[in-house]
Amino acid sequence: MPTPEQMQAAVHAYVEAFEKQDPAMAAALFADNAVVEDPIGSPPKVGQAAILEFYTQSMATGARLHLTGPIRVAAAHAAFAMQVRLNWDGKDMAIDVIDTFAFDDAGKVTLMQAYFGPGNMHA
Repeated sequence: MPTPEQMQAAVHAYVEAFEKQDPAMAAALFADNAVVEDPIGSPPKVGQAAILEFYTQSMATGARLHLTGPIRVAAAHAAFAMQVRLNWDGKDMAIDVIDTFAFDDAGKVTLMQAYFGPGNMHA
């Protein structure tokens, strides 16, 4: 099982990948057969190729992540609140999000789920 420090480091690396606009850096945090559900309820992106494509598209909006509280870790899971700032359809937007990561024994993310809805989006 990954340590709390490893899981927190993965979250910080995820935020850094967006700061650097580096989709490959974000995708590298995920296991080969990982699943990304962003937002939760949307069709899952499964596997490295789909995850890399998702983050390439996400970062094309100029999205930046800003943690808005401490990272919570329990067992092999991490949860973190953040605000995503991006340009959507020509408008600057902010989205209040809670992401969760599940980790494998090697410290790779196996499942990412993003919790937000229309009421969490601000112009």
